[in-house]
Amino acid sequence: MNSLDNKIVRALMDNGRITWSELAGLLGLSSPAAADRVRRLEEQGMIKGYTALIDAESAGYGLGALIAVSLERPAHRQAFLDLVQKLPEIQECHHTAGDDDYILKIRCRGTRDLDRIISEELKSLPGIVRTRTTIILGTLKETPNVPLPHSGNES
Repeated sequence: MNSLDNKIVRALMDNGRITWSELAGLLGLSSPAAADRVRRLEEQGMIKGYTALIDAESAGYGLGALIAVSLERPAHRQAFLDLVQKLPEIQECHHTAGDDDYILKIRCRGTRDLDRIISEELKSLPGIVRTRTTIILGTLKETPNVPLPHSGNES
């Protein structure tokens, strides 16, 4: 990724609704040239998509939790991963090294909803040995932005 691509990605991370004209002005390119560069980054898979960032609490999903999951053996992995894809409350799933196999980030309506997810969804799945849940009391920082390196000639 060259410095121009870096500027494009930074601008889109800061404002995914930036117009081609505004982006072109930042880059010193024409609008069609800026659009072509963005399309190339999309085709390369650097830009995976665009979305609105929603305040979970305002949407009624004020309880956040991190759930560590341990599987009995690798043969149980696919059923677990299928469940992860099915449950909209699971925002993130990370395969980890250490004591647990996976860490899930969950957003739900409250403790009853969290209990349903843990007891009825996760623990009812064959091969789940253990779950450990940590309730999120507050969030100081949460960002979808990737920490791209700064080049010397960028502002």
